[in-house]
Amino acid sequence: MGVLLWNITDESAVNAKNEAYRSDFIADHVRFIRAVSQKAVHHRVTEHDDEWSAALSAFNEAIEKYTPEKGRFTSFAETVMKHRLTDFLRQEYRFSNEVSFESLALEGGDKSLEVQDPVTIEIQKKLEAEAQEKAYDPGARAREEIEEVQTLLSRYGFSFFDLADCSPKASKTKAECAGAVLILLRNEDLFRKMRDTGTLPAKEILSRSNVKPKILERHRKYIIAAAEILNGDYPLLASYMDYIRKQLPL
Repeated sequence: MGVLLWNITDESAVNAKNEAYRSDFIADHVRFIRAVSQKAVHHRVTEHDDEWSAALSAFNEAIEKYTPEKGRFTSFAETVMKHRLTDFLRQEYRFSNEVSFESLALEGGDKSLEVQDPVTIEIQKKLEAEAQEKAYDPGARAREEIEEVQTLLSRYGFSFFDLADCSPKASKTKAECAGAVLILLRNEDLFRKMRDTGTLPAKEILSRSNVKPKILERHRKYIIAAAEILNGDYPLLASYMDYIRKQLPL
């Protein structure tokens, strides 16, 4: 899987075992759940999909089973979710091959995944209600993505709207910027260093590529922003960077 870096502390995951905190913990990390599930099933997942129910259930299971001895919570949760979603897809495939459309219609069959956990059901209802409000307003979703990225980039000392002045225009420059972004996305330690320091690790990128120093200097903000957008769950903004995204593994 690609690099997925999130500010989810192991301590907060342990605290989420308490039912009083779990609902908020899950709601706060919806983007992590969606990003991992989309990586696992290789397509976009919304709150209306069966895969979403499976992902929520798996994330809740990860909370239940997690202990610090198992390593970082994010890695543990990602593994649990990937396994459960793989099992779910296998069941769906088997189901679709065993049951005809006619029999489903006659029996009133429902292929939706049954989620028994009350906390998961509560979260799913809340998210479905929010998704319904935004379902037909792509402008609202775009504004939401921009607001979140704006908050993220403020840690680096610049604004989302600064990108208009530092985005690469020429094909050759785009290619070099893409190379720098890919280095960050393929190296978790380097990406984390960028986040921890709030600066672009230029020396490390230069040592790993043929990117020119002046490219990193002129397009520093763009490279940082592109890496953060492609690492997160911002499909509308990421669509403007397909020339980079197409080079990433599924």
